[in-house]
Amino acid sequence: MLEALIFVVFPFCMAFAIVSDMVSMTIANRVSIILLATFAVVAPLTGMAWADYGWHFAAGASVLAVTFGLFAVGGMGGGDAKLMAATALWMGLSPQLMQYLVHASVLGGALTLVLLIYRKSPLSAFTGGNMFLRHFANEKVGIPYGVALGAAGLMVYPSTPLMQWALSRLAAG
Repeated sequence: MLEALIFVVFPFCMAFAIVSDMVSMTIANRVSIILLATFAVVAPLTGMAWADYGWHFAAGASVLAVTFGLFAVGGMGGGDAKLMAATALWMGLSPQLMQYLVHASVLGGALTLVLLIYRKSPLSAFTGGNMFLRHFANEKVGIPYGVALGAAGLMVYPSTPLMQWALSRLAAG
């Protein structure tokens, strides 16, 4: 049961954030709340040391402080800031957090460049009515960074301590 939560909750929330940001340019608060609550309950049950548990929360709080500052100056959306902090909670202060931040930055930059080109192309007029592409085609809206944040989370998640714990349990069982 515990392994199933580890295998399902985080990836589902990342996929939901990607689709939600594509369709509505929002990432619901419930995504970040589910990530936070699930981690808070599941991590201690895996035998994670309390000090490590605390460091995971420190990672989430640190990322939230930085992203809240970026939100305050208009540098990022509130949903993006909360999603990054909740994702950092699952990564902890680890190499995986750095990998996540680098992947999110690279994917976010690539997404921005691709959307700027796409929005100026005739293709955007042709595909702009599609439910999944309408915000990509609209020059008046921002960039749905939840797409990059979710994709980066999915890329790094398999190497996180919780996922490695779950995989080792399955291999042993």
